[in-house]
Amino acid sequence: MLNKTWSAAGVLVALVLGVAAVVLLPWLGIAGLAALLLVWLAGTRAGRQTGSVTASGMSTLPQRWGSASVVVLGIAGVVGVLVALLAMGRGYEATFRATGSQRRAIVLRNGALTEATSNLDQRSVMLIGQMPQVARNARGEPLVSAEVVASASLSKRGGHEALVQIRGVGPQVWAVRPRVKIIAGRRFRTGMRELIVGRNAAREFAHTSVGSTIRINGQPWKIVGEFAHAGAHDSELWGDVNVIGTAFHRGSSVQSVTVRLTGARAFEAFKAALASDPRLKVQAQTTKAYYASQSKGMTRIIGILATTVAVIMAIGAVAGALNSMYAAVAARTREVATLRAIGFRGGVVVFSVLSETLLLALAGGVLGALIAWLLFRHFTASTLGPNFGAVIFQFRITPRLIGAGLKWALVIGFVGGLFPAMRAARMPVTDGLREL
Repeated sequence: MLNKTWSAAGVLVALVLGVAAVVLLPWLGIAGLAALLLVWLAGTRAGRQTGSVTASGMSTLPQRWGSASVVVLGIAGVVGVLVALLAMGRGYEATFRATGSQRRAIVLRNGALTEATSNLDQRSVMLIGQMPQVARNARGEPLVSAEVVASASLSKRGGHEALVQIRGVGPQVWAVRPRVKIIAGRRFRTGMRELIVGRNAAREFAHTSVGSTIRINGQPWKIVGEFAHAGAHDSELWGDVNVIGTAFHRGSSVQSVTVRLTGARAFEAFKAALASDPRLKVQAQTTKAYYASQSKGMTRIIGILATTVAVIMAIGAVAGALNSMYAAVAARTREVATLRAIGFRGGVVVFSVLSETLLLALAGGVLGALIAWLLFRHFTASTLGPNFGAVIFQFRITPRLIGAGLKWALVIGFVGGLFPAMRAARMPVTDGLREL
């Protein structure tokens, strides 16, 4: 009984240490361990024995390809789904992070978490523009864009309706956001019911090509231009702030003020100046910090969803690996018993079975990552953003995500191979030899 207890404790310790090593070590550390292992296999008598037994087991894979494919395909499914879901979250996050800058600041009402929940009057807009940290153009005008955000329902190219975000911007917006470029048509004119459409929104929504007319709140709006921006604004329609404010019954109030600062280091002084003015009840963030915070909630939800789905699928993959490797051990009972009888240690058998499972798992991980990359590297999705308008973004499959998927594959392979390996190593030699 005591020996069985110690054996169970040993398996548990090996399981925890193995999983921790794969999860916590960076890939450079894993590569270093693999290099040390190869040196041991080539440079020691025990290592050469272990290598020969492992090679012998691997040589039987073509005869066991049916069961081996269960391991490979099961793990490929886990890694493919995990990488795809995480790529969705990474794409959503990257879209918002690309929107902001350290040289621009956004001002909202105190306590507001998004533009949709903020409200500022014209007096506040004027006072914000007078702050000395706000950059000015050649005529001495502050580079300030008072803005209104709203959402309207438009038909998508697939036929169904979806919400699109409409942003009313001030006349200085082109200087405040110089990375916004008109790529077709022209800018909207002040005081007119004209809109320009972001590149992603133009691809997603019907009747948004330059020259088209759409109806919003029962009024006709002409699309006069298309613009490009490497961020969330690519999913929006822009027009004159006063015209859009009137169309959506906002009166003279706006929801946010975006300013261009005199420099990246001017933000703290700008924030302090706003806080010290008793006439203002506002809060400021750099647009980089603001848009990064806007993506956190959705990114966290996608991450939780990805992990939950991957864990459920991983349980199935581990079960498949266990069944396959138990069958492989059963098929090699006589071989294992013979090796033990002529002096090979149980650790050689453990290493042989684990190596086979880990190699199959790695093959499955690479296959799953490749499938995810081929299917989703240019895939575009849309979801509801923080201001209740569609945010259109591209999946981002990065080397880091692929590395995470491969680590999941190795963990599944290790867990699925450890128990069959320990069973083979603890098999009584006499029981195995009776199979002869």
